Amino acid sequence: MTMPNFLVIGAAKAGTTALCQYLAEHPQIYFSPQKEPRFFALEGETITFQGPGDLTRFRYVTDVEKYEQLFKNVTNEIALGEGSTWYLYLPKAAERIKHYIPDVKIIIMLRDPVERAYSNFSGLQREGVEPIKDFEVAIREESARIRNNWSPTWHYKQKGFYYPQLKRYFDLFDHNQIKVSLYDDFKVNSRMVVQDIYRFLGVDDTFNPDSSQKHNVSGIPKNQLLHQFLKQSNPLRGFLHSLVPAKLRQQVKNNLINFNLDKLPPLSSEVRRQLIEEYREDILKTQDLINRDISQWLKT
Repeated sequence: MTMPNFLVIGAAKAGTTALCQYLAEHPQIYFSPQKEPRFFALEGETITFQGPGDLTRFRYVTDVEKYEQLFKNVTNEIALGEGSTWYLYLPKAAERIKHYIPDVKIIIMLRDPVERAYSNFSGLQREGVEPIKDFEVAIREESARIRNNWSPTWHYKQKGFYYPQLKRYFDLFDHNQIKVSLYDDFKVNSRMVVQDIYRFLGVDDTFNPDSSQKHNVSGIPKNQLLHQFLKQSNPLRGFLHSLVPAKLRQQVKNNLINFNLDKLPPLSSEVRRQLIEEYREDILKTQDLINRDISQWLKT
């Protein structure tokens, strides 16, 4: 049975897409070809999420045999991994990870929870699936959405209460198995953060990933039709796939998507103040747990 020996477990919208890409580029790392299988969070479950696109936009792996198939092409790589941000958020995941791979190395990226929530909301707006145009209104609707079984994709505010999520892992796993990095550091010097993670995984830390491409950039599409064409499967894209090498195709796609994005409008200072007050206690407890100064997240 081939299972991963490391996992990137979150947080969502904290640079994990770029991080996973940099890890996948390393010749000593095998990374799951499926983005976010979510197996340990959903093992054995029937998927009944009710949010817009919840049943069509993602592929869920709930069966252990199918999960193992993600690693069938492993050869002589040292580190085997995948990235699913629901593992940090959903309580079930930590226990299932402990059950299957107790010696796994766990990688966590944390971001200012207010910025993370707004980026999450904006990302779903960008995809054309968020029906609410105002972030403050969407936050007010969150409890009702959770009651109505919208998937964790839509839990903008709730996913930012990091302390209980982290504590599950710190309680179950040796602290030497856990690497917590900060999005603030990743944004300033991604290479430094990634090479630190390479060392954590025991692979060659002198390898330099391609950091020229920006992954999963936040923004509002200037042209929604172009954005949907680039993001969704269609016959023309399928034809082009047969003509253009995969790496070049991904670079062109990323460049076109990013070119078609306008910057996000700034979050209102009043909404930020309100959310900071809700997050304050959690931020302070998280700071003590990870032994890192994150007091800048309390600034309005």
